[in-house]
Amino acid sequence: MFQKLYRWTLSLAQSQHAPWALGVIAFAESSFFPLPPDTILIPMSLAKPKRAWIYALICTGGSVAGALLGYAIGALLYETVGKWLIDLYGYGARVDQMRALYAQWGWAVILLKGLTPIPFKIVTITSGLLAYSLPLFVLLSCLTRGARFFFIAVLLKRYGEPVNALLDKYFGWFLAVLAVAIVAGFWIAAHVI
Repeated sequence: MFQKLYRWTLSLAQSQHAPWALGVIAFAESSFFPLPPDTILIPMSLAKPKRAWIYALICTGGSVAGALLGYAIGALLYETVGKWLIDLYGYGARVDQMRALYAQWGWAVILLKGLTPIPFKIVTITSGLLAYSLPLFVLLSCLTRGARFFFIAVLLKRYGEPVNALLDKYFGWFLAVLAVAIVAGFWIAAHVI
């Protein structure tokens, strides 16, 4: 069953509309959507390894554009949409804690959280709420999101064939690990950081 699902995912990844979907998912993930763009970036890069760099660039651009929307939500709509999203992800009681952390280590928070499975939307909304320097926020978002997506592209471009063979055989396990990573990211965001 999982092999059929994996092959179906690869066929979707080869669609002419897949790059648009990748950009939209990367955009949405940085501002409000819970699923990371890796879920489509990986199959797309495996289906067309020569385009892995382009896909990483699309992910980075979409993610940074979505980060700007998240920043705007925090800066302009915090009392309505922003607060609801922050509460949804379990950060509502930690806003004052984040304020103190951002005062000293805002750059590090943006860089570190942009690389992890911790939802980046929390960083983007909080950055807007706390009026973090917008030019620095954009620069750090480009660096951290670009590093994350281009790292995946490099790995898949270099080790794509073995990864493809492993995913073909163990796609169910890959989905389980991905689901655990997403849930763990949300749990860490709500309880640890």
